Amino acid sequence: MSESFTKGMARNIYYGGSVFFFLVFLALTFHTTKEMPERDNRQNITESVERGKHLWEKNNCIGCHSLLGEGAYFAPELGNVFQRRGGEAGFKMFFNGWMKAQPLNIPGRRQMPNFHLNDQEIEDLAEFLKWTSEMDINGWPPNIEG
Repeated sequence: MSESFTKGMARNIYYGGSVFFFLVFLALTFHTTKEMPERDNRQNITESVERGKHLWEKNNCIGCHSLLGEGAYFAPELGNVFQRRGGEAGFKMFFNGWMKAQPLNIPGRRQMPNFHLNDQEIEDLAEFLKWTSEMDINGWPPNIEG
């Protein structure tokens, strides 16, 4: 190898590295596109789930909560709240009561606002959270309490 680093060598490293990482990007994109239908639970998306997602976005829930690791960490992770709070047996009753009881006005505790959702909207939001809990997300969150 020569003792000096030439412009041609730098150019070859730049273009070679660019092509290599572009090919890696394409391979990862292809892999993700292939895997997502098996993992994202899309066959269980209902109109209620769609309305729940719309409520999630409209009320900016992600401004305080995280969902599947994305969002703010001010309030608890909600990716597994369905399992944490009763599953099929009791989650919807728990969630309905929790949403209607807000804000709790406990001194020294962060307060969740009352969004004044009706029963159907609370049901839709619960269906959305149930749907997210059924996704295959590689064991996220790392502990049961999010």
